Amino acid sequence: MTQSAHAYAYLRPSAVLDGSAGRSLDLATSGGATPLGASAHPRFFAGFLADPAPAAAALLAVAGVAAARYYQPQLRASLDPVVTANGDRLRFESFSGCCGVYARLDVLQAGLDGDEIGHGTTNVDVNNPLREALTRIGPTDPLHLAVGPDALEVTSFDGPLVERKVPLPERWLRGFAETQVVAAGFDLRGELSAAEAVRFLRSLPRGGRSTVGWVVPAGKTLRPTTRPVPGAVCLPGPERLVALQRVLRHALALRVYGPVAGSAPTASAWEVVLPGMRLTLTLSPDASRGFSGEGGVLGALATATAERDAELVAVLLAWEPRIEVAELAEQAGISAERVRAALTRLGTAGQIGYDTAEAAYFHRQLPYDAGRAEAANPRLRAARELVAAGAVRFEAGGATAVVTVDDHIQRVRTDEAGRTGCTCQWWAKYRGGRGPCKHVLAVGMMREAGA
Repeated sequence: MTQSAHAYAYLRPSAVLDGSAGRSLDLATSGGATPLGASAHPRFFAGFLADPAPAAAALLAVAGVAAARYYQPQLRASLDPVVTANGDRLRFESFSGCCGVYARLDVLQAGLDGDEIGHGTTNVDVNNPLREALTRIGPTDPLHLAVGPDALEVTSFDGPLVERKVPLPERWLRGFAETQVVAAGFDLRGELSAAEAVRFLRSLPRGGRSTVGWVVPAGKTLRPTTRPVPGAVCLPGPERLVALQRVLRHALALRVYGPVAGSAPTASAWEVVLPGMRLTLTLSPDASRGFSGEGGVLGALATATAERDAELVAVLLAWEPRIEVAELAEQAGISAERVRAALTRLGTAGQIGYDTAEAAYFHRQLPYDAGRAEAANPRLRAARELVAAGAVRFEAGGATAVVTVDDHIQRVRTDEAGRTGCTCQWWAKYRGGRGPCKHVLAVGMMREAGA
């Protein structure tokens, strides 16, 4: 696994402070993007949390996922959560070290009381003393929240920076891209009341061997089932929902999102509704299977059209909390389908996320580029090598292509609806469930070049 060093630099550690004006949760920021450009320590919000106790518990849940590994748990992860200010909310995001769980806390405008919410993306320091302090936040304690230092603190600070370097696996970076593709195919499949949500989540196993099961809405609750019956939602590795236990006493409802159930395990999203907030965990199809290998972005990465469209669409984004595809298509003068492909490609640079609750994309700005994700993907590299070697040949009619690999061939067939299939072992195993194989990608590149 390719790794690079990522440095966090903070003016001071994040902390819960006691002062004459009451308690304050000061979150230190490190190196972020804003509408005015890059900032070493951006400030996105200053004001009060409407409901401090659930906010503290939910922030701990996001930080807990960032520090966890649900597959091979003996290897500890340690990554600081990402926070994006979208003008009307704050979004805190993290991935588990194994890349199989994605956590997001949306603190909505109803959960905040203070200055205007800014725009931009940064990392926030969540250290061990802060975690301990957050566990002591009571329901009646007023809590002031500051995300980032004010201008005076930045200009007058002359002490040493708090610096920390951590290994940042490429698969963790690619997870941001894959989850927005996966989640865009989800629909709301079930909703439980607060009492039923608590009962259901507390009934789930917390340890032991990871299993893949399904649940199906039954009256006011969710009933476990051993197979994907109609209306079922996959629950892959139920022990990975343990982070939701932190917020159960504050829960207002539980919503479950997923695709139409098939015979194979799928990803799913589990959202706890809190006062003025939403905490969502998205689970990969298996505990041993991280989001980074799903391959949902490969089609967009393989086309030059999506690359050009992404450059155009990128200039129209402005940390919008809801990206309207139809509106973007009109502004850019391209089809909605091409906008979606462009958004997928921008997602490989960490610029796009997907909110299942609102069924809409949103903008963030992480310090990654699409070229980095492309270079790190072995299937995409292999497909480009096949094209460069002249390994793709179309048969009469063009519906079937022959791809020569060393001393054997694979056949890629495309039906009238544009669906593809391949004779290779990868396709036989996954049937497109983990994105296209290298042969399908190479054929797609050749078709685009011919067109």
